[in-house]
Amino acid sequence: MSVTTSSVRHLAQAAKTAAPTLARAGETKRNEALRAIADQLVAEEARILEANRQDLDRGAADGLTTSLLDRLSLQGGRIAAMAQGLHDIITLADPLGEVVAGWQRPNGLKIEQVRVPLGLVGFIYEARPNVTVEAAGLCLKSGNALILRGGTAAWESNRVLVEVIQAGLERVGLPRELVAGVAERDRDAVDELLGLTGVLDVVIPRGGAGLIQRVIERSRVPVIETGTGNCHLFVDASAEAEMATRILVNGKCQRPGVCNALESLLVHVERVQDWLPGALTALNEQGVEIRGDERVRAVFPMAKAATEDDFATEFLDRILSVAVVDGLEQAIAHINRYGSKHSEAIVTRDYGHAERFLAEVDAAAVYVNASTRFTDGGEFGFGAEVGISTQKLHARGPMGLKELTTTKYLIRGSGQVR
Repeated sequence: MSVTTSSVRHLAQAAKTAAPTLARAGETKRNEALRAIADQLVAEEARILEANRQDLDRGAADGLTTSLLDRLSLQGGRIAAMAQGLHDIITLADPLGEVVAGWQRPNGLKIEQVRVPLGLVGFIYEARPNVTVEAAGLCLKSGNALILRGGTAAWESNRVLVEVIQAGLERVGLPRELVAGVAERDRDAVDELLGLTGVLDVVIPRGGAGLIQRVIERSRVPVIETGTGNCHLFVDASAEAEMATRILVNGKCQRPGVCNALESLLVHVERVQDWLPGALTALNEQGVEIRGDERVRAVFPMAKAATEDDFATEFLDRILSVAVVDGLEQAIAHINRYGSKHSEAIVTRDYGHAERFLAEVDAAAVYVNASTRFTDGGEFGFGAEVGISTQKLHARGPMGLKELTTTKYLIRGSGQVR
């Protein structure tokens, strides 16, 4: 289907027009809307699951990997989890109107910096339909209208979820246009969305490197870049063995297809003999393919030879690149060269090494003795997230309510002139 120039623009303009009603509605009404949407999700679970089954069947026929099908699935209690996520957002403090700073000038002017909505957010994402609800919940709570353009793999799931969200809005007397989904599958619709300067206030891409790069290159609207997750674990010489193995297996195997899963393991040379073979065997038993450098393959012959590209790849699958390093400095250099600035971890009992790793690794989230799988809005206490920002302007890390606001200055005077 070819998208007309007016179709996406009309959708966005309707959302833009509706947005002020949400900011004026107040926290109570916005929370009522989230509660109504949560109830609607539960009430229409069967309809949502049927749409999701169609996407899963098509994905399997198209050869999607097990990990990608897991990202796509809403089975196994995930609809109830989405509804609970909205209830969690309800309990969070309202970011709107928060006074970030306030002061009085010598001339008597009283100045306050307060949080306000971004306005109209465009969200372009791939095959994770649960993100549809998370993004809507966070945007509505923070006073923003939202235009969604999901990937074709989750097309039916997203279509139904947007309708469910709109029904919840209408139940509490808010305009359904506050959350809208682009109905056209044509890529021209994405380009049209990215060109809506003066209508769309910001666009947030969430997905693979190709999607994110395309949005960055084509957008005429400001972009908050969410990054791919080429995440590393460095096992230091002093690492406690059982802890290191537990963190490694969790980071790689719990959900291999998500952006905070481990993609690369770095091991201090002193732990090659006593720890590495057992750890890689534990991964191999869970179906993880090991791609290692020469020193790795010397102690674990089952490993395939790792290429330069392997160390720079977000596999999103049961594949792990592994390298031996001579020390902390080499590990940090490797991570800063190959990492995607998402999430990086060290296992160590050396306080100095831990603090240096925290200070020198360039990433949105840096861990000591914990799994990278915690880089998540819900796990950080944000209720949910619209993505993990890997850039350094406006937002970095999991993007919750405050990251969906900007500020303005309120100045109160008594007749002052300059």
